[in-house]
Amino acid sequence: MKQLEIDNLHFELMIDENQIQKRIRLIGTDINHRYEQKNPVFIGVLNGCFMFMTDLLKQVVIPCEISFVKLASYEGTDQGKMSELIGLGIDLQGRDVIIVEDIVDSGNSLKYTIEAIERQLPASVVVCTLLLKPECLQYDFENIQYVGFEIEKEFVVGYGMDYNGLGRNIPDIYKNIIV
Repeated sequence: MKQLEIDNLHFELMIDENQIQKRIRLIGTDINHRYEQKNPVFIGVLNGCFMFMTDLLKQVVIPCEISFVKLASYEGTDQGKMSELIGLGIDLQGRDVIIVEDIVDSGNSLKYTIEAIERQLPASVVVCTLLLKPECLQYDFENIQYVGFEIEKEFVVGYGMDYNGLGRNIPDIYKNIIV
């Protein structure tokens, strides 16, 4: 089993790059079919989505637009308090929007992102996430349309996800293990 260490935390391979790419091809095929005549807007939530969104959009062959946003949190408060969505510089009124996330766990940031986008009155909003932790969700989301993999309450790194800023560039996904 492949393992790695980041800042004294130990990780073992959870999902390899080939599995990730196979799943992304399937999601891309579905998006191409569903949005064939619609010209959707893909909105990636940085920083974690960059690898997933890049590989996903290599599979999307229909006309589309791409934008990125970043969430800012209130300083000195818990992670559940978002202050603003930075970078949404595109008019979404009447558009079909696909939010691209690396991972959805509690759902706090996703809820904030969806609400900010819905204020612009898009035609539709769906979510495409590489990883979903169903046990951790604090909200019900009817618009999570595409899920790469459902995982347990594990701490993961790689493929855009980090630990202390490290590990985003790893092509596989690793889960934390207790040594």
